[in-house]
Amino acid sequence: MRPKSESNDLSYCESMVMKLVWDAGKDISIQELITQLRERYNKDYARTTVVTFLGKISEKGYITTYRKGKNSYIHAEKDEDWYKKKKLNEETRFWYEDDPVQLISALCESRKITGDEITRMRKLLNELDA
Repeated sequence: MRPKSESNDLSYCESMVMKLVWDAGKDISIQELITQLRERYNKDYARTTVVTFLGKISEKGYITTYRKGKNSYIHAEKDEDWYKKKKLNEETRFWYEDDPVQLISALCESRKITGDEITRMRKLLNELDA
């Protein structure tokens, strides 16, 4: 049985929202977020649905929202890099018995790894070993 998620984990829809907030690189308006959800993920959510997602994400401490004039904006409170590492560690523990070699093996088997990527991985591993 898979361990229960932490209360501050993001759902799939919440993760899509946060990805767009992080990718914006700055505070993003709710209207721009709705547009990006439609354009990038083909999700035509109503404004009320998006606001519900934002409320849940805010309760988990990932964002704050504020008004500026007639528009509402979203500000990321947690770092994307921190979140990606957190999720990767959780998935590695669960699916690959906390063994990064199994993780990398699965990655290499699931897609074609280019010569350039192999060179970059070797360089990274050599730097970590030094």
